[in-house]
Amino acid sequence: MSIKALAQFFIIFLIITIIGVVYFKYFETKKSAVEEISLIENENEKFQELERKIENLEKRNVELNKKIKKNENKLSEKNLLKSEEKVQKDENEKDLIEQNKENKKKEEVKKDYEKKKIKKKEIKNIVKNIEYTSIDQKGNQFILLANSGRSNIDNNDILDLDDVRGEIKSDKRDTIFIVSDYAQYNTVSLNSKFYQNVKINYQDKEITCENFDINMETNNAIAYNNVVIVDPKSVMKAGIIEFDLKTKNININPETSSSEIEVISN
Repeated sequence: MSIKALAQFFIIFLIITIIGVVYFKYFETKKSAVEEISLIENENEKFQELERKIENLEKRNVELNKKIKKNENKLSEKNLLKSEEKVQKDENEKDLIEQNKENKKKEEVKKDYEKKKIKKKEIKNIVKNIEYTSIDQKGNQFILLANSGRSNIDNNDILDLDDVRGEIKSDKRDTIFIVSDYAQYNTVSLNSKFYQNVKINYQDKEITCENFDINMETNNAIAYNNVVIVDPKSVMKAGIIEFDLKTKNININPETSSSEIEVISN
């Protein structure tokens, strides 16, 4: 083969090689560009998806904030309502307390006025050095003395007496002496009720009690409440002592026994 033909062959081979290389490079670049474009599109889709998710989250966040704000407003209104109710309740209680205090003051003033009115009435009606004497059909004489007395508020027929002494006298029997802090004397029925620190002396006996009632209509008297009988021989606690003012007989009911003990006076 001649050198010219060999050179031509070499030149053709070189051209074919350059064309092949250029072709390969062209399609390789195109393929890479296509792949890059595809990758970019995928990234764009992912980015768009992410944007949609972010947008949805923002919407949900906005809705959630609205709900929270709404609940806060409701809670605030509820708390405000409760606070107003509490304030109103406290004010009502305060008003009620003040009203009760005012009513109490009025009641105390009224009571003080009534007490002063009663006291004035008592002072006005008070009588010093009282003496009453009555005689029954049997000739028994009843004498009642008191340092002071006044009309009873509930019953004008009754006198309330202070520092009282009484005597029941008889021509045939020993005198019964009575002393007490207070007494009530009925000026119509002539009945008497001695009370508080009552002492009854009859013959050789001293009887102490809290109450001693004399009924002039039945000629009976009864000593009761913490009755103690003292004589030279004994001391006895009794429940009730009954006096027969006609005969001066005494019927004693002991506090610790159901049997009756009858003492006949001389």
